[in-house]
Amino acid sequence: MTNLDRELWPDDGLIKHDLLRYYIEAAPYLLPHLRNRPLVVQRFPQGIDRPGFYQKNVPAGAPSWLKTCPVRHSDGKITEYIVVDSPETLIWLGNQSCLELHPWLSSLGSLDYPDFVVFDLDPMEQSTFSHICTAAVAIKELLEELGLQSYPKLSGATGLQIYLPVKPQYTYRRSRDFAEAICRRVHRAFPEITTLERSKERRGGKLYLDYLQNGRGKTLAAPYSPRPLPGAPVSLPLTWPEVAAEVVAPGEITLKNIWSRLREQGDLFGPVLENRQDLPSL
Repeated sequence: MTNLDRELWPDDGLIKHDLLRYYIEAAPYLLPHLRNRPLVVQRFPQGIDRPGFYQKNVPAGAPSWLKTCPVRHSDGKITEYIVVDSPETLIWLGNQSCLELHPWLSSLGSLDYPDFVVFDLDPMEQSTFSHICTAAVAIKELLEELGLQSYPKLSGATGLQIYLPVKPQYTYRRSRDFAEAICRRVHRAFPEITTLERSKERRGGKLYLDYLQNGRGKTLAAPYSPRPLPGAPVSLPLTWPEVAAEVVAPGEITLKNIWSRLREQGDLFGPVLENRQDLPSL
């Protein structure tokens, strides 16, 4: 371990030692959601007040015991991704000042077939948390009408994400088309607060219903991943009653105060790894 006193969240008094301790203690919650998946990380070697960068390829000089996975992309390029399969790997990533962990939506052995359909609710300048929760509950209810269970989590930034676990037998195109159909129904129900417009300049400040994250190689912050933002928030699984009641706001749960919640509720996102569902036609 090196530079344990380096300030990573300077305004919050959090140093690299705090990040490493978090990864050690959070490993039972984090590892199931990272294991067996290619990982993209965001590193901030000088802390969040200085520029960071995304990293896909395992860096030169990485220890030989790290598990990696070569993935060939559509352009023929091969990326050697890190695969997190142990607390030691998490600690090594922490020592590299990896403040954000982004696993793939599909697993090794079935990389072309995602384990989840995801809905990424991205608020713009006129969006409120109430708008986010209204749209999220609408998605949940539409999925329930189809006999499907879904699971919400705060992104750790300003938005909310919904995971629909599915059997890894549907292509990314199929999952994206399904997500788009659901998002279009929600937009028709709430056109005054939601948008499907890809261009930020043309969203009119409304909540963006992003279904395009359902793509091979696209990622979202893992459950319990830290985020490189003031306050050191984490990407936090919620219950649907919490979403409906709007009781846990973005940024409220952080590296400093997450532990009582985890001790009380455990891993609310555990079912997304087991509750594999069939994807109906729309």
